[in-house]
Amino acid sequence: MTKTRQLLSLLAVAASSVSLLAVQAGVAQDSPIDDLTPVTDEMLNNPPDGDWLMWRRTYNGWGYSPLDEINKDNVGDLELAWAWGMSPGGRSQETPLVHDGILYLQNSSHLIQALDGATGELIWEYEYELPDEVNPNGERSKAIYDDKLIIATRDAHLIALDAKTGQLIWDKTVANYEHGFAFSSGPIVANGVVVQGMTGCSNAQPGGCFFTGHDVDTGEELWRVHTIARGDTPEGNSWNGLPLESRYGASAWITGSYDPEQNLIFAGVGQPYPWNVEIAGLTPPSSDPNVTNEALYTNSTLAIDVTTGELEWYHQYLETDSLDLDYAYERILVDLPFNGEMRQQVVTTGKIGIIESLDRTTGEWLWAQETAPQNVVLSIDPDTGEKEINPEVIPVIGETTFNCPADPGSKAWQATAYSPRTETLYLPTVEFCSNTTVNPLDPGEIYTGGGLQTFARVPHPDGDGNIGQVRAINLVDQSEVWQYRQYAPVTSATLPTGGGLVFVGSLDRKFMAFDDETGEKLWESGPLSNSLESFPISYEAGGKQYVAVVANWASGLGRLASLTPDIRLPSDNPATLYVFALPD
Repeated sequence: MTKTRQLLSLLAVAASSVSLLAVQAGVAQDSPIDDLTPVTDEMLNNPPDGDWLMWRRTYNGWGYSPLDEINKDNVGDLELAWAWGMSPGGRSQETPLVHDGILYLQNSSHLIQALDGATGELIWEYEYELPDEVNPNGERSKAIYDDKLIIATRDAHLIALDAKTGQLIWDKTVANYEHGFAFSSGPIVANGVVVQGMTGCSNAQPGGCFFTGHDVDTGEELWRVHTIARGDTPEGNSWNGLPLESRYGASAWITGSYDPEQNLIFAGVGQPYPWNVEIAGLTPPSSDPNVTNEALYTNSTLAIDVTTGELEWYHQYLETDSLDLDYAYERILVDLPFNGEMRQQVVTTGKIGIIESLDRTTGEWLWAQETAPQNVVLSIDPDTGEKEINPEVIPVIGETTFNCPADPGSKAWQATAYSPRTETLYLPTVEFCSNTTVNPLDPGEIYTGGGLQTFARVPHPDGDGNIGQVRAINLVDQSEVWQYRQYAPVTSATLPTGGGLVFVGSLDRKFMAFDDETGEKLWESGPLSNSLESFPISYEAGGKQYVAVVANWASGLGRLASLTPDIRLPSDNPATLYVFALPD
């Protein structure tokens, strides 16, 4: 980016910050929002190319934009179109939504804004007031349906705003935030039902977390699926004999994907707490033959009927997890051949960096492919997916173990994305290891929350110094197509487009575009205001294609900064929405 463009960026941020003072701004005359159309089920099933209507744009979770105005031939001309200063501080792993050229943005402070996607002009804003004791952290996503923008909050509410005016339509308390419950990602609307996952179950909340389904018109709860199994069933007896009130964790961190043909949501569940299996009571194994210690449904995919809330099937990827290596992230739905037969698959990648596929009609395990180097899994059964865990990496009280990777994972919450152009999955990954130490409870001390382990992160001993990568894996034969490596950790989700590009951002404040077939870097921004730890999108407004990304640090992957202390970031943690386009 030239010095002129950098100056324009700073001026745009300064100007937009002033507009934050206008709370509940009225809808201007002749505003583009006047022509906003209701979002229908048909739109969500088959969205207009220029819209971004949900977290990963489409129900199948691809994170792919079919827009091709910006392509391999002209991406080198990409420049800043406008920028918008957001609430500083807090976390903002933000995914803007766009419908009919209107961009909807949630700040970490829970200031919700509607902007003209072509110009960046503020149309309206609504501020949800968090309790003083709740940290101002944003959500990863939101939903839009009919005339409603549906927002999850950090104090465990769901709210619906009028998408045209920003006026509150309904406010539903889902759980008591004073017990630690919170939302970290927003809902998905499927078959007219708002589906939302609950988090905060690392705060010693007994019995774990849950998914809920809600009436889209009122917020009324329709059903609830618990993420920690209970009752006298094989699943309920998988917690080593622990009573329900001593089972912790299993947060539903991330929005799921939806298969309209089956009417099923596929969503991930996080790890058990505390991480150390001795303190958690998951070892030594019970002598009761009817009791196991897999700790279901942690580290699993759940297939939930949207209408009834029935759990149709589940698959657990990593049982008795002791290293915070959850499988809670995006689920990508693809119909591709496997062993010569077309299969309806659900694909996900856990923190270990292993891509795994299931048949989404039955839950049958199909295949796995390792990416980033790791020493946790020694082998994977090719028929069942069952993993043999390296006993040397399991943390033990009084000892320090060495494991690759650890929290926050070689592949964390920053989402992978799939391009139908290339039948390829694009992964943002990092390579590192950890010296891991257990922090035991004192005699008589009661568990009150947290993982109770310290991860001292270090570079991989066999690495080349390039901590960040973008990997391209073909999902038909699971081969690696290309790999890009750099020193700075790669910290945003990937965004493939119909123009043959893959966009991604990194810790060193850079936004990049790659050739989707070769991995050649075709464009790179200058340093932006902060690290890029969010979900880039592409959309159309006024007949023009734009690419947008939020710059914000302190969003979880900032923990990797200890590996690159020479990459300096602003101490006041600014947040900025950057929007790029080709010159007119």
